Amino acid sequence: MLTRIVTSALFAGFAAGLIAAALQLVFVQPLLLHAEHYESGRLVHFGAQKASDAHVDTGGIDWHRDGLSFLFTTLIYTGYAFLLVSAMAAASMRGISVRAKTGLVWGLAGFLAVHFAPAVGLPPELPGAAAADVGVRQIWWFATAAATAVGLGLLAFGHGWMPWMAGAILIAAPHVIGAPHPLNLTGPAPPELAAGFATRALGVGLVAWALLGLFSAWFWEREARHAENLPQTA
Repeated sequence: MLTRIVTSALFAGFAAGLIAAALQLVFVQPLLLHAEHYESGRLVHFGAQKASDAHVDTGGIDWHRDGLSFLFTTLIYTGYAFLLVSAMAAASMRGISVRAKTGLVWGLAGFLAVHFAPAVGLPPELPGAAAADVGVRQIWWFATAAATAVGLGLLAFGHGWMPWMAGAILIAAPHVIGAPHPLNLTGPAPPELAAGFATRALGVGLVAWALLGLFSAWFWEREARHAENLPQTA
């Protein structure tokens, strides 16, 4: 069982992480680089200098930065894969079948727990945006992700109204409590840029998690066939 978890998670996480890093490089990083010009003061929102008046570097290859981005994104999604495959293993031990064709559902559930639910209260932010204390935000983020994951598990695998109600309460609780925010909302970047950044970051996360679920379930099923010494099927 442990070998199946490690093998499935490593291959699935590495593959999904590479794709996620490539998507971030194409769709997210240009907006991030643009926002850094506002953070540094080179561009000023509602100021005298417009973006069209200055050369704005929103692309190009920075081998050091892009290489580190690929490395860290791959490591992060490998960590996500270990969590996802471990959940699949726990489900399998309870007699729940985990197949490649249902991996998309697992991936979407992971996206809801790790990206979408926390983003309802704390959307992805551009550099320089006003924010509450980082420690408080981290606590709320982890609590929201954990509560959403457990809540989705209760809704999916619970039997009867009690676990379903408990799951719904867990999912809603962090948002009823509320995410931590600063008293004054300020930021150097235009709101249009911030909105585009948040949208693209969530879009990349959705695609990456969907693929992570597919890859994890496919490798999990593949390793199961190997363990049973069954012939491979297309």
